[in-house]
Amino acid sequence: MARHTLHLLLSVFSRLFMTLGLMLTLSMSLHVGAVTVAVSSSVAKPAAASVRAPLQVGKQHAIKTIAGAARLAKDGDTVEVDAGDYIADVAVWTQKNLTLRAVGGRVKLVSFGAIAEGKGIWVVRAEGFTVEGFDFTGATTAEHNAAGIRFEKGSMTVRDCHFFNNENGILTSNSPELVLRIEGSEFAHNGHGDGRSHNLYVGAIAQLWVSGSYFHHARGGHLLKSRAAVNHIFYNRLTDELGGHASYELEFPTGGIAYVVGNIIEQGSQTENPHMISFGAEGYVGPRHGLYLVNNTLVDDRPSGGIFLRVKPGTVALKVINNLLVGTDRIELAGAGDFKSNYSVDWGEFEMAVRGDYRLKPTSRLRGAAVSSGQVNGLNLMPEREYSHPRKSVALAMAARHPGALQSSK
Repeated sequence: MARHTLHLLLSVFSRLFMTLGLMLTLSMSLHVGAVTVAVSSSVAKPAAASVRAPLQVGKQHAIKTIAGAARLAKDGDTVEVDAGDYIADVAVWTQKNLTLRAVGGRVKLVSFGAIAEGKGIWVVRAEGFTVEGFDFTGATTAEHNAAGIRFEKGSMTVRDCHFFNNENGILTSNSPELVLRIEGSEFAHNGHGDGRSHNLYVGAIAQLWVSGSYFHHARGGHLLKSRAAVNHIFYNRLTDELGGHASYELEFPTGGIAYVVGNIIEQGSQTENPHMISFGAEGYVGPRHGLYLVNNTLVDDRPSGGIFLRVKPGTVALKVINNLLVGTDRIELAGAGDFKSNYSVDWGEFEMAVRGDYRLKPTSRLRGAAVSSGQVNGLNLMPEREYSHPRKSVALAMAARHPGALQSSK
């Protein structure tokens, strides 16, 4: 009787599971005085959500223009653009988590008089926006304030991009929630020449991160100017070089927090402004201000009268450690701080300074002379990478030991 009842129950449960779309395997064994039922099941999983294929742009594709892709793209899309020149092909981007990637070589965007919203070749108002492998050139307007990219809202990563011959390379709005990251990119010959437009001009945003990038030959403006609340400037080359007419090489006009670590910074001989790095010149804005200038190589090509660093008086935390100072400049500091292991050196200390090789010679007395710069706000200030020309940074093979930006040897 018990055996018959058990078969009935199993039959009922089997039909029930089959109705629910389940696959049921039953095994049963009967023992004296006990009944053991072993059941295993495999539940059919719903199909994975479909992933949109990349939008492909180019002469061989249905989407011929970048402007067309900007109209069609959805949140989370990847847009792949064939290498080549795209003339007067401007766009506004508002989609979230969008990635634009050059395919088969570089994509060159030439303004040729076309400007999106009167602001730039691209206008970006998007969270999680990433662009890789694009060149932006020729952005101008009657107001002399056009940009390769005008960044107005959200967060943006710019990777392996070039900004040449625009009135501003990148220009941001003054939106306190913006985050901008720049990696492995180059900015050159941007600026109208009036001193109010720059290679990179960052407004009052939340954070700026710049690494492994090359800034040179700004037209009358700065190589890099930032009003961001927090700035991470790590392992870059900011050098005005022969024929350059840039103003400041690096400026933080309203202070903020600036971590400046492992950079090669050079002032050209023809600059009209004697200052290389300026902090707080327009007055301090915001609650916290600190400049952490660590393991940089600062080179002044002016024959006389240069100033490596100028800090406006105020409540500012200062760390100036392990820097190499090349030339006749001086440091013009206001207030107390932590200043140690900074060395004035001659060009002869380096492998080949005339060609921009600022590695210390194996025989230099300064090799091994760096001291610990410690941590600030949980951030290690000792270099972990170094700039490698052109437009990248590489990990150090061992802990940093030398003052200056470059640690490796031949």
